[in-house]
Amino acid sequence: MSTESEVTVVHRPDLHRWEALLDGQVVGYADYQLSDGLATFTHTVVEPAQEGRGIASRLARSALDQVRDEGSRTVRPECSYIAGWIDHHPDYRDLLEH
Repeated sequence: MSTESEVTVVHRPDLHRWEALLDGQVVGYADYQLSDGLATFTHTVVEPAQEGRGIASRLARSALDQVRDEGSRTVRPECSYIAGWIDHHPDYRDLLEH
């Protein structure tokens, strides 16, 4: 059984997504689109067999942390998972577009 600590999140700018890897296999991803100063998160997916193990949360945190670290973009969460995750983690609300 996998746990969040076994999952690695990598940024794949060539595919416009962050990927969650377990034993080198993609088990989830968060898609995004970039425009001037804005990162729009469009879709988050986790393989059904891996659901409920914190993988989507790990994807959200990693992606949003990188957006914050870059400091030049705001976030538009069109993906319902990312929007809900930000609602439950108010310390990330400063990233939302105004």
